[in-house]
Amino acid sequence: MTDTWHTLVSESEFPAEGKLATRIGGWHVLVAKTEDGFFAVNDRCTHQAALLSTGRIRRGAVMCPLHGARFEMNTGRCIGGAYKDLRNFPVRVEGGQIEVCVPDEAPGMDELPVVL
Repeated sequence: MTDTWHTLVSESEFPAEGKLATRIGGWHVLVAKTEDGFFAVNDRCTHQAALLSTGRIRRGAVMCPLHGARFEMNTGRCIGGAYKDLRNFPVRVEGGQIEVCVPDEAPGMDELPVVL
């Protein structure tokens, strides 16, 4: 499987609230700016498939709005529950532009959020 870098937004235009939810090649991606830099994860809780982008990000972790599970943004590791870790995506800043690398292959059903 191959991966491709995609430009999202300029660093200066990143939302002040510190997170950006987007879709790239079928992937739901949540990008967050923490005190350690920019990080991106699959925008889908591994417990009940909810969009994590509607949850809060504090101290470098995103909290699921449905049940409170927390996931580290830098690794995707679940730290607030016994759930599967999130897929994380590489992020870089090139020439002032924030870029995320996602698989060229579309996500499977087990990686897509339930969107009502």
